[in-house]
Amino acid sequence: MQVKKIYAGIGIALGAVAWMAPACADQLADIKGRGELTCGVFSNVQPFSYPNAQTRQLEGMDVDLCAAVAKHIGVKAKLEPLAVEARIPQLKLGRVDIVVANLAYTKARATQIDFSDSYYSTNEVLVVKKADANKKLSDFAGQKISAADGSTSAQSIPLSIKGGQAVTFHDTSSAFLALEQNKVKGFVTNRMTATEIVKQVAGTDGAVAIASEPMLVEPIAVGLRKNEPAMLEAVNKALGAMEQSGEMSSIFDKWLGPKTPYGLTRTDKVTPIDQLKFTPLS
Repeated sequence: MQVKKIYAGIGIALGAVAWMAPACADQLADIKGRGELTCGVFSNVQPFSYPNAQTRQLEGMDVDLCAAVAKHIGVKAKLEPLAVEARIPQLKLGRVDIVVANLAYTKARATQIDFSDSYYSTNEVLVVKKADANKKLSDFAGQKISAADGSTSAQSIPLSIKGGQAVTFHDTSSAFLALEQNKVKGFVTNRMTATEIVKQVAGTDGAVAIASEPMLVEPIAVGLRKNEPAMLEAVNKALGAMEQSGEMSSIFDKWLGPKTPYGLTRTDKVTPIDQLKFTPLS
C-alpha cells in the first residue's frame, strides 16, 4: 500500500511538472516552432503603422521593422493592430510576441517589460493653434494640454510645462480634436505625427503649428516580455545586423527621411539604452 502511495505521489509530481512546462517554455523556440512572430503595431498612426488607402493593408516604418526582425529570426511576421494604451498590457498577456509601435523607454515600463537596444530617438512636441506658434513652453503653464492615453506624450506634459494639466484621450485623433475644439490649449505627440497633422490642416481655419521650443528626447525601442533572454538577444542581434547592413537607415529614410514630408536625418545608431545620455520619464 505504501509503495502505491509513493508511485501515486511521483505521478502527481510528474503531472505538475508537465503542466508547468509550457509556461516555462522558451519564447524564441516557440516562435521558431510555429514559424511566426506576432508584432504589436499601431492600428492607425502615420507614418509608423496605418492602413493603405487602396489596399487597407497596414504599412509604415514599424511594419517594415517587424518584417525585417522576423526575417532575421527566420520566421514570418504577423501584425496585430493595437491602441496606444494597449501596447504594454497585450505584451504582458502574451497576445503579441513583441511590440514595435514607436515605443519610448520609461522607468515604469521597464519594470513591466524589457526593451531592446534603441534604434532611434524622437522628440515630444507641443502642437498649438497657429496664433500661439511663437510662444514658449512657459507660456502654457497651468493650461490643459491633450495627449493620447497611455503615451509618453501625456507623461511629458507636467515635466515640460509647469503646472500643465494632462487631458488624455483614447487615441491621437481624439486628442488633436480637443485642440481643434478649443477644449485644450495644446496637444502633445511625437514630432513625426505632429508634422503630418500640421500638413493635413494647413490652409484651413483649423491650421496649427509646432511650438518652437521642443519637449523631451526619448529613445525608441522594441518592447519584449520580461525574463526571455534568448528572445531579447535575438531581437538585439537582428537590430545590430540591420544597422551594420544599412537596412535600418533605409527603413528610416523611407518613412521619415529627407525625401519624406518629415524631412528628418537619422543621426542615431542602434545602441543599448543604458549607454544613452537622456533623462528617462518615470
